[in-house]
Amino acid sequence: MKKSRLIIGLMALLLGLTGCGKLGGSSSSADLPNASKYEPTLFFHGWGSSTHAEDQMAHSLVNAGLTKTIVRATVSTQGKVSLSGHFHEGDYHPIVEVGFEGNRNSSSRQWGRWAKATVVKLQQTYHTKSFNVVGHSMGNMAIMYYLKDNDRRLPRLRKQVDIAGHFNGILGMNDEPNRMKLNREGKPEKMQPEYQGLLSLRRTLPKNQIAVLNIYGDKGDGSHSDGSVSNASSKSLRYLMAGRAKSYQERRIVGAKAQHSRLHDNVQVDRLLIRFLRH
Repeated sequence: MKKSRLIIGLMALLLGLTGCGKLGGSSSSADLPNASKYEPTLFFHGWGSSTHAEDQMAHSLVNAGLTKTIVRATVSTQGKVSLSGHFHEGDYHPIVEVGFEGNRNSSSRQWGRWAKATVVKLQQTYHTKSFNVVGHSMGNMAIMYYLKDNDRRLPRLRKQVDIAGHFNGILGMNDEPNRMKLNREGKPEKMQPEYQGLLSLRRTLPKNQIAVLNIYGDKGDGSHSDGSVSNASSKSLRYLMAGRAKSYQERRIVGAKAQHSRLHDNVQVDRLLIRFLRH
């Protein structure tokens, strides 16, 4: 009798733990009515950074009433994506904070593969049909090389926010203050290899689909940069996307709080994000 009771007790405990795991884990499209209506906004952090860099921006959207849901996606160096948290019924614009474990990898192409793995995971889990992205620094290159892949089987990208993007170089590495020259279209006189790798987007980017907001910082110290990236490098995005984007706009943030690493914690940036993603 004691042995039978022990077995029954253990079975009950296991069942209870299984139930708790389901409640605390990720839900799927099977749990959500109208799953295809959910349009998440994915945040991609910069080199050497993490989801912590995305927190202020994400919570500003929550505080503005755009969503109540923040999910975290952790991407391993092998491209395996784990979701923490889940979408909630009726909250159609959830946030997904994406964290790359290989955050010191310097390959933009690899970051693009990890971005794709994240989108695929959301598609498999929630039958996602469309989404938005916000990138800071190297996170922008993850977005751009994801777009370069041009896989039309994946969800539709609707809105793209680029913050402090170093599309054509970084100060002290392959650029210097006030050296880079752009023509009227935003085309650099001298193109870095990674920028050249993105030129195909001028032909392959889905036409009239993506609304783009490009935010860059100017410390106001005469360098015309955010201290790490020249404004010209950030603005070179225009040449890659403006001709095919649904819309393209640039916004400059000026002052000490426009420094490269402070832009993701800048209330002016938060306001621009809220306005752009709301409409």
